[in-house]
Amino acid sequence: MPKSSHRRLTAPRVLLLEDSSLDAELIREHLEQLQLQPLPEVRRAVNKAEYLAALEDGEFDVILADFSLPDFDGMTALEMARERLPQTPFIFVSGVLGEEAAIESFRRGATDYILKQRLIRLPAAVERALAEAYEKAERRRSEQHRELLVRELSHRVKNTMAMVMSIVRRTAKNSVTVDDYVENLMGRLRAMADAHALLFETNWREARLEDVIQRTVAAYVRRVERIDIQFGPRIDLDPKAALAISMVINELATNAIKYGSLSCDDGKVIVSWTKSTDQSQNENVRLTWKETDGPSVQAPESTGFGTTLIQRMIGYELLGDAQLSFKPEGLICEITFPLHIDDDGEDAVASDGLSPDRLENFRH
Repeated sequence: MPKSSHRRLTAPRVLLLEDSSLDAELIREHLEQLQLQPLPEVRRAVNKAEYLAALEDGEFDVILADFSLPDFDGMTALEMARERLPQTPFIFVSGVLGEEAAIESFRRGATDYILKQRLIRLPAAVERALAEAYEKAERRRSEQHRELLVRELSHRVKNTMAMVMSIVRRTAKNSVTVDDYVENLMGRLRAMADAHALLFETNWREARLEDVIQRTVAAYVRRVERIDIQFGPRIDLDPKAALAISMVINELATNAIKYGSLSCDDGKVIVSWTKSTDQSQNENVRLTWKETDGPSVQAPESTGFGTTLIQRMIGYELLGDAQLSFKPEGLICEITFPLHIDDDGEDAVASDGLSPDRLENFRH
């Protein structure tokens, strides 16, 4: 076997079940001929008690066992190994092993057998067993990783659909006309889609705050040049934060176009952000959306779903705070939130927006 086919950072761990000190020494000498670095670490057991203790104490990369033992037999040793370390290769190293016994040992899970008269075959057999075990372990890891991805995808899709359904219901409840409903709903869904597309480009890891803002406001082509993004420090958002900020910016932009500074020709919006560190060394972000030169602003008589979405999205998803100031000269939205949130994965959707129970808390 080529050396490059089975690289290890640690020495292989070998459990040797052998009552003869002379045979054990010969086996050790042959193991030193392995084309592996570092050379294996061998733990020897001479009887059933020591063998059982070794199986219970730790994991091994390969087990070598004599077939004829003073206080129990090789088949029993094989069964004990299959029960406690089912993935570990098991090789019989015996002076006598008949054809029927060899066939039965393979049927019960043995990897190979080597006659003590031909120990020259031992290094190659051990290398082959280690390589096969390594490949099987890699396949298991790949399968486990694939299963994890499938579960994560299912989790995200489920919660995304829950979020979409809640937005559909709340948007319908707050819309006066069908056209108004379609416009509001499409804008919110587009913001979700843009945030997901941006996260997909980063392999669902992190997205820069400025990219999230630019991607969201880019949808409002005719007015985007009047949205002045004053770039602050680089801030990397996790997927949940990126989705929340995208939804909030979309609501602010929609409101500005309908009622605020972007509803007239001269109005504009300034978006800026800062990052600070508190006494506990926690990083916090302060994001400001400021509208100017638009129509005179008055505080609304009732709170609509857009305002509620902004406040609950920041409060529930980012554990932050969103303050809306309806000044006559223009709306100001001040958003503060911690940059890193320890999420237990139960109450919030892991990296993917609002959880169903939180969505149901939205009220007008």
